[in-house]
Amino acid sequence: MPREHLLKIGVSGIRGVVGEFLTPSLACAFAQAFATYVGAGRVVVGRDTRASGEMLQHAVTCGLLAAGCEVVDVGILPTPTIQIYVGASHARGGIALTASHNPSEYNALKLFNPQGLFFNNYERSELLDLYHQSDFRRAVNAEMRRVSRDYETPPRLHIERVLRHVDVERIRRRRFRVALDAVNGAGSLVTSAFLRDTLGCELYAISVDPTKPFPRVAEPRPDTLGDLAELVRANACEIGIGQDPDGDRLAVADETGRVLDNDDVLALAVDVALRRLPGDVVVNLTTSAVIDDVASAHGRRVFRTPVGEANVVEMMRATKAAIGGEGSNGGIIFPAVHLCRDSYTGMAFLLDRMAETGESVSALAGRLPRFYRKLGTVAYGHGRLGSLMQALEEAFPDAQTDRSDGLKLLLPESWIHVRASNTEPLLRLAAEARTEAQVEELYGRVLRLFESE
Repeated sequence: MPREHLLKIGVSGIRGVVGEFLTPSLACAFAQAFATYVGAGRVVVGRDTRASGEMLQHAVTCGLLAAGCEVVDVGILPTPTIQIYVGASHARGGIALTASHNPSEYNALKLFNPQGLFFNNYERSELLDLYHQSDFRRAVNAEMRRVSRDYETPPRLHIERVLRHVDVERIRRRRFRVALDAVNGAGSLVTSAFLRDTLGCELYAISVDPTKPFPRVAEPRPDTLGDLAELVRANACEIGIGQDPDGDRLAVADETGRVLDNDDVLALAVDVALRRLPGDVVVNLTTSAVIDDVASAHGRRVFRTPVGEANVVEMMRATKAAIGGEGSNGGIIFPAVHLCRDSYTGMAFLLDRMAETGESVSALAGRLPRFYRKLGTVAYGHGRLGSLMQALEEAFPDAQTDRSDGLKLLLPESWIHVRASNTEPLLRLAAEARTEAQVEELYGRVLRLFESE
């Protein structure tokens, strides 16, 4: 695979395979560029549980100190916890060392501005210019700052914010039986304490040892959470919770062990939020139309953006949205807690709704409008992207088109979204329809079209 596909600079930061591609010297240089950009002051640094995390944290710390910043080490914490602390502590910025849902051989620098948000396009462009020019601030001895540590404040602050939006005593009275698979990630200890100690659940947990490697595919999806499903069934749990290594994505299993589609998890959270707060909804182009139906039932609008948390957050700020997210990846963004993907808000919302209504997860999910979705990828040759997109558009002349992120075609009762991968020479395909037969026909038609071109 070409080198550029194993080292990526994107909307959330810098990501790559550790060793040949993402190296300590590269991490140090990016951190020094970051420190030069945000200016002298405190910068928060935290990480997930990957084996490369400690090494890269040392490298990042060196780069920050070299540019005259003070480093606040918050240890192993979920990414949303780090983001909330950055904004609340009035730091100059923050860096989370995590490759999120990517395999363990990857790591990344996720970069946050003083508000604890991902850099927008302008901030990222300025930072990258500075990095490529190697025009870094180099602190002299008298300007060297220290490394301090704060392991207690960030999780306390995060959980306090979440609890403001649910009836904690109502949840505690139910003593829910909850299964958890935290993939031995950054949420292992925080999530266990949140569910067991704060919300009073009877917890059955697997993969909650942050000293051990990931025991499964890092991304929490229906096809990767078989052990969680079995844990639910074996212990008669009322809900199962699955996380990715940095704790921002949420997957949910119902009381039968069936893992819900991530779009439906987002839809359930949207329904809870819209019952309580004014405002509209923002999701990306690949998120299910179930969100439109849920929002319409509350008399709200849905705004759509290109794929990427930073894009969704930017639109949420512009529209003062009540809630948003990216359904396909289990990302719930609730600005009243923070403008970031936050699995803890999603957990609390679902438990509170179950406690309020007395209904099961399957009953709540069963009332959602039913859609069928299909996702996949198609390889394409260099220089072929334009002609493939043109052929797709010509094949559906009556469709409404959206070209803000690849090409999305809106048809009666269905849609297809095709966009180029940011990391590989692949087209990412997503299709949805009201019936399984419709989505299979639509998806197959697009595949056949691409194969013939």
